[in-house]
Amino acid sequence: MSQQSQALQGPKQHRNRKRMIWAVAALLVMVLLLAVIYQMMLYTPSDAAKAAMKTDDQVEVSIGQAGYRFEPKAGGALLAEPNVILYPGGLVDPKSYAPLARELAEAGHRVYIASMPLHLAFTGQNKADAFIAEHPSESYVIGGHSLGGVFAARYAAEHIEEIDGVYFLAAYADEKGNLADADFPILQITGSNDGVLNWEAWSEGKKFMPSQTEYVTVEGGNHGQFGSYGSQKGDKQASIKPEEQLERVSSAIIGWMKGIQGSKS
Repeated sequence: MSQQSQALQGPKQHRNRKRMIWAVAALLVMVLLLAVIYQMMLYTPSDAAKAAMKTDDQVEVSIGQAGYRFEPKAGGALLAEPNVILYPGGLVDPKSYAPLARELAEAGHRVYIASMPLHLAFTGQNKADAFIAEHPSESYVIGGHSLGGVFAARYAAEHIEEIDGVYFLAAYADEKGNLADADFPILQITGSNDGVLNWEAWSEGKKFMPSQTEYVTVEGGNHGQFGSYGSQKGDKQASIKPEEQLERVSSAIIGWMKGIQGSKS
């Protein structure tokens, strides 16, 4: 290579190096920006939900690889089947469902809340496998809120022999979660003031439900109050307090599970 070529090569390499540095810097800024936007989109647990995450003399709260476990402690309600698996709504922190999990655990049920990658249920449809593996001889119901309910139904449709019931919280089944031929109980709970639920898709989803499906409407309830994370974009204002919606939803689920217990005895 001539001296003239070497002299030209030096500045060219320098320009390429600068371009690479700027490209890497731009990529890092984009990743950081996306991370900030993602965090802003997440629905985080309320103070009440954070308080419900604490172990006390009635419920022991623990965490595993697949999510959170709420288990009745000695001295509280006797452990009752079925166990409950809950899939969170899209972009909702799983701890936001701690108040509901605690209510069910205080009634004697072991409750699992799945922790989904990126807080999206379609990234962890089979999370229930890990929970069922803890006590494979016991009975389980699975359900979820909003997007979580869709993928809970899909899991149940693919694991009919392992599931004893499915519940939906402002959610519905689609074709991949077809439960029309299921012989176990199904519970559908909605809020009358829900402004987020796709009611057309929910109505269409009835064809994927068996005849024994039980439908419950929480009058005055909205979408966000199925969890405990504050208001949700696009939702309607609830005309009942979060505590009242929690009580109605938990009572409906507990009553529904008593029927499942009876069918197992």
